[in-house]
Amino acid sequence: MSQEMIPPGGVIGILGGGQLGRMTALAAANLGYRAHIFAPERDSPAADVAWQFTCADYSDVSALKSFAGTVDSVTVEFENVPEGALTLLAELKPARPNSLSLATAQDRLNEKNYLESVGFKAAPFLPVNGPEDIVSALENFGSPVVVKTRRFGYDGKGQVKLFEPKEAKDAWVELGCSPSIAEGFIDFVREISVITARDIGGNIVSYPAVENRHENHILRQTIAPAPDLGKLAAEAEHLAANAIAGLDMVGLLAIEMFVTRENNLIVNEMAPRPHNSGHWTMDFAATSQFEQLVRCAMGLPLGSTEVLCPAEMQNILGDEVYDWPQLLADPKIHLHLYGKNEARKGRKMGHWNRAI
Repeated sequence: MSQEMIPPGGVIGILGGGQLGRMTALAAANLGYRAHIFAPERDSPAADVAWQFTCADYSDVSALKSFAGTVDSVTVEFENVPEGALTLLAELKPARPNSLSLATAQDRLNEKNYLESVGFKAAPFLPVNGPEDIVSALENFGSPVVVKTRRFGYDGKGQVKLFEPKEAKDAWVELGCSPSIAEGFIDFVREISVITARDIGGNIVSYPAVENRHENHILRQTIAPAPDLGKLAAEAEHLAANAIAGLDMVGLLAIEMFVTRENNLIVNEMAPRPHNSGHWTMDFAATSQFEQLVRCAMGLPLGSTEVLCPAEMQNILGDEVYDWPQLLADPKIHLHLYGKNEARKGRKMGHWNRAI
């Protein structure tokens, strides 16, 4: 057994207490590991299924050191964990992914520059530090442009689409006068994503590209594998492999891409963690994305990414969670609920998978 391989009975430390942490903890238990969740939210869904739960702020050095003393390896379930917290933990225990991966994904400008450096094509972009930069983007890229905060945007939050220079000032205020990035608008025909895994030996495997369909900027449905992708499927996997290797990260890297009308790939963003578009793997891949992350974090061999059957994943949003009796009554549906207490509009309460 490799000296870096942590045997069953060990503890995986997970920064973040959301549903991705919950499903990672469950996958860890299936392999004989315990999970210790570290998150600032008392009602963290992951805490319900964890061996231990530390409820503390990510800036609490004493709590982080105590957490490190109980785990064998550390991973993350969302990319906005402060880089400093992971850097501190990495001095004490293996951190998979590394802090470089977080730092790159947390800043849209760094992210775009990095992804272009490993071969991706991005929409034209400019850094934005005031309304005048938005006007420059409109002049350079044409109308419309999309302006996004460099940090902390997700599910359509932290971004504004605008068409005319006179809208620049209001857009800047709407984004909190925060450092941002302006992108030329891409008239795409669909969005795809690829999830790639890399182990401690540098071996890389990818799940096939999938197609993602959104409602109100929130992922509603994923089709796996993406139909009729042709040569773009291999290109997307190749570029994703370049990206995870270039970061020297161990773990999962999800990359979202647009397919243009000219049948080219334009990269959107990346996340060094499990991804909503990979939930289908829980029932229809040889190894789920969550088990794959546990394997990476604990130094185990990578699992097979074979597709057992083409599948559909659909998110359960808000009050839709109360339809659980009907969903359970459908013999074709595999239901996964996240144990969240409040069903707010647009909140991801669970998902279901089925063969197609």
